[in-house]
Amino acid sequence: MKPVPGILDISPYIGGRAEAQGATRVFKLSSNESPLGPSPHAIEAFKAASASLHLYPESSALALRRALGDAYGLNPERIVCGNGSDELLHLLPQIYASPGDEIIYSAHGFLVYRIAALAASATPISIPEPGLVTDIDAILARASERTKIVFLANPNNPTGSYNTAAGLRRLRAGLPEHCLLVIDAAYADYVDRNDYESGIELVATTPNTIMTRTFSKIFGLASLRVGWAYGPASVIDAINRVRGPFNVSTPAQAAAVAAIEDRAHVAHAKAHNSQWLSWLTGRIAATGLKVHPSVGNFLMIEFSPSSNKTAALADKFLMQHGVILRGIAAYGLPNCLRISVGTEEGNRAAVAALEEFMA
Repeated sequence: MKPVPGILDISPYIGGRAEAQGATRVFKLSSNESPLGPSPHAIEAFKAASASLHLYPESSALALRRALGDAYGLNPERIVCGNGSDELLHLLPQIYASPGDEIIYSAHGFLVYRIAALAASATPISIPEPGLVTDIDAILARASERTKIVFLANPNNPTGSYNTAAGLRRLRAGLPEHCLLVIDAAYADYVDRNDYESGIELVATTPNTIMTRTFSKIFGLASLRVGWAYGPASVIDAINRVRGPFNVSTPAQAAAVAAIEDRAHVAHAKAHNSQWLSWLTGRIAATGLKVHPSVGNFLMIEFSPSSNKTAALADKFLMQHGVILRGIAAYGLPNCLRISVGTEEGNRAAVAALEEFMA
């Protein structure tokens, strides 16, 4: 059997590495996971759900949608939950794009955008971002009647940059009305900028805009795969028609409800990130490396390709010292590594290894 057009053009997504051979102690700083783990209440809710493993989950994730509505002031009827936000990002091109249609995304954006476009036999269009920030003007110049979806990660992984609320409003206003703007706000909970808006306001005030979020980052539930989207009633209805009927497991729903209700744990996770993101930025920059500003829970470190201190050599050296970062050549950034904010011990180990490498 021959797959439909686009499938064999996909390079499979490869997640952050988890093992460093030969190291006695390993610090995994490659996947932007929460170094604090989930709320203790989420762990207890997960355990309690084991009593009903023989039963199918509540198919609409009603309790979780209500909890999200309470937390963010949203109408639960305009929320849909997914097996991670990845599932929802994949479903949107299947619903709204056909062969010959175009899907736009930023050159250094999440790799899943291109995969999702090709899986729907649509044409992926990568827009350069010379300033390492999504280029709103370039997207508007390229958009056409064939453009059905624009994916925009805000903040963006792996660059750590973001677009302002005013920039997103200008993008939405300039796109064709038939084009769906997808704001991937996976890292929104970490952002502390007055000119940033996660997408909630834009969804509420404009047509054909949807925001996706995840429980994999600040809530520390990456292994449970819980994501959600807030969008127009018509878009949410379309997603509900094609998603899996039991796509979010009972333990995942229970843990996510408990996680979002534990405001103190979320605040602690954000404070930890703010403290150590600043510390890592300063200490890594002091080694002579270029550290790009970030509003997420990670930093992008740039190495000089003309020296003997390349990103590839640094990656190998760090691995030998049990520090696992993320190579991001697949994102078009071969001279860079990405480091996630970790525990205090992990952060200090990473800096010590980088200092030794750069000495």
